[in-house]
Amino acid sequence: MATPIPNASPKEPVRLVPQAGEPAAGQSVGDPAMVALPSFIVGSVALAMVLIGFVPATATGAAMPIVLAAALGMFLATIWAARIGENVPAGITGVFGGFFLSYALLVLGLTHNWYGIAPAAVADTQKLFVISWIVIVTMLVLASVRLPVIYGLLFVLIDASLVLNLLGIIQASANLGKAAGWVLMAVAATIVYLFLGAASRDTGGKELPLGPPILHA
Repeated sequence: MATPIPNASPKEPVRLVPQAGEPAAGQSVGDPAMVALPSFIVGSVALAMVLIGFVPATATGAAMPIVLAAALGMFLATIWAARIGENVPAGITGVFGGFFLSYALLVLGLTHNWYGIAPAAVADTQKLFVISWIVIVTMLVLASVRLPVIYGLLFVLIDASLVLNLLGIIQASANLGKAAGWVLMAVAATIVYLFLGAASRDTGGKELPLGPPILHA
């Protein structure tokens, strides 16, 4: 993701992207957002289509190459961001790289019985996975109060998708699962907006508005 502005005054929000016309710290080494955001988009769309039911439940493995590619892109962006001192973007991309990778390992492991989990325990295994990630994403929601508001919106949408997915597992409801998928599509649309803003900035244009932070100090 893009570079936070160094030496921002206490009244200015912490930003993951520099303002238009402002030189980006580490600009000579590029912008990890140009890798992180497309990876996040393609992974989110693939997972959303699985939840919506675009592929049958017996073919969820069809999305795994895309999900693994998304994880790889996120980890590449994490290393890139960390090497140029972008700690917050590195943390965010690392978290979601871990999500995509763990999801792929969960699906592949359950499909091929890698973990020796009995069929009766599959639903509880899925609940464990989703609840664990709800905790992490809720942490990001709370930590995003000093970032532009669009990042808080993004994390809230991801949290909502996970909660709907959890309720769908608990109640064995296909409709709740589909609702989780549509919310995840909204997540992808939000990230597309972030990518268009980053691409505009990196090609010499203006950055798209990201909104003020909830807390300024």
